[in-house]
Amino acid sequence: MVAPAAPYPYADGYNADLLERIPLWAGLVLDIGCGTGALGLAFKQRNPRARVFGIEGDTRAAAVAARRLDGVITGDIETLALPDRFTGAVDCLIYGDVLEHLRDPWALLRRNAALLSPTGVLLASLPNVEHWSFAARLLQGGWRYEESGLFDQTHLRWFSQESGRQALAEAGYVPLDSVGRVFEGERGRRFITAITPALEALGVDPESYARRALPLQHVWRATRTPPARLQIFATMLAPVGGVSHIRVVEPMQALAAAPGVQARLTNLHDLPQPTPEVPRILILHRPALLGETGLATLRAVIAAGFVVVCEFDDHPDFIPILQYPEMYNFRAVHAVQTTTPMLAEVLGRANPEVAIFPNAVSQIPAPRNFADPARLTLFFGGINREADWPEFMPALNAAAATAGERLRFVVVHDRGFFDALATPHKVFHPMLAYPDYLARLAEAEISFMPLGDTVFNRCKSDLKFIEAAARRVTALASPTVYGGIIDDGRNGAIFRNPDELQAQLFRMIEAPAWARGLAEEARALIAARRMLADQIPPRITWYRDLWARRAALHAALIARIPAFADLPPP
Repeated sequence: MVAPAAPYPYADGYNADLLERIPLWAGLVLDIGCGTGALGLAFKQRNPRARVFGIEGDTRAAAVAARRLDGVITGDIETLALPDRFTGAVDCLIYGDVLEHLRDPWALLRRNAALLSPTGVLLASLPNVEHWSFAARLLQGGWRYEESGLFDQTHLRWFSQESGRQALAEAGYVPLDSVGRVFEGERGRRFITAITPALEALGVDPESYARRALPLQHVWRATRTPPARLQIFATMLAPVGGVSHIRVVEPMQALAAAPGVQARLTNLHDLPQPTPEVPRILILHRPALLGETGLATLRAVIAAGFVVVCEFDDHPDFIPILQYPEMYNFRAVHAVQTTTPMLAEVLGRANPEVAIFPNAVSQIPAPRNFADPARLTLFFGGINREADWPEFMPALNAAAATAGERLRFVVVHDRGFFDALATPHKVFHPMLAYPDYLARLAEAEISFMPLGDTVFNRCKSDLKFIEAAARRVTALASPTVYGGIIDDGRNGAIFRNPDELQAQLFRMIEAPAWARGLAEEARALIAARRMLADQIPPRITWYRDLWARRAALHAALIARIPAFADLPPP
């Protein structure tokens, strides 16, 4: 009998804190100690055009990684000679739980510094020798090595936060920051509380000790040279329907991974103090800056030294509160950012400084649908579409009556649409949190996207299409908005009237492989053209340019709002 193969020396997973710190725009990533390639695979879902290579000593893990990454080199990283093509070209160099296993990690850090590109980033996760469990085990007489984890029997080194910083600095890097990864925080707090009298007797502040002792690991970020700094703060509406995630949350997370960029959400009542001499941008997400109160709000943030940008993605003429003459959303800010050329033209009438950043997805997840060709699920998750779908309901009901169990419906939010469906094969969800909304969408095969031909709708973005396409869900859409990105019959299906809707839907039911082919083409289009990864460098460039032109922008602002004449430029 053949014995089963030994398991990998580590789990088939990845460090989420490392993933969040890989710059989204990185074109070449080198993951040293890549294991089974799980981290690189997750990053390639965020940036499909990135080239990710791994180095791995375990041949079994390397064989798995080779199927996931663009290439894997097998061997001992301390003795390997790396190909010349990596020198000066690596945008992100990763040591995930690696340096503690090496004989001379300091020499390797020095040698590999030459791999980084001029704007490249080093990431390293290091075990924390100051972790509370070390002290607990020593005090209780329970010290022993284990097969994995902090007490891994193959560890040759441990690091404190300070010794990790020192190792990077002495190897020629500029340490930027570190984040502590805390697990079992409550147990750690209980231990620290128990030994607080001893800490105090030794002159050790318990809170200071807790900050050092709670993290199991530290994830460090470093560069070869000090990066240019930039502060970006953003307010955000309550997340409804995904717009806040797409327009604010995900871009801010991606910006924060860029070296030198501090990016985080805030609110106007807790606005961080700007750092002197550092460019600083404040983005206001869909504000309602009305009358003297609105002017006072803007006066305060401009006086605090910010270049102010309004983020807006709807036609303002159809939003009642924006019709007041004393509405200052666009006139009383330095610049505006939006989603489409049509919206840029509309908003540019109030402020000519407008940038267009089309909606984009942060990742292309693994598909979860088309598992059963005998059944298709149609997903409808539109908000404020009550005027757009009624003329098509008879066609949907006719298709549902003919298809029976072969066609199911999942409806989010729109109860009227759900109630009008004359089929028992339907499920309703009230308004969902955005991740849950995307999860229900990913389980469907067809996304129904009706939009009437109105001025307001023509200014909408194609967000519903990119959400569906990224998850390999076939678009069944009106030509309004979606005709600009869907090539009918190639990457989606267009309907102009109820008869066309019914014909397209019947074809999908009868030929699910055809529908899946449309979705595969759409998914490839999104990977090539509508990834957030492609937007981060242009966004940073625009924000830096706004700061460089702040005097001229401020003069233009005063020309529009003379009441700001007493304000100095940022």
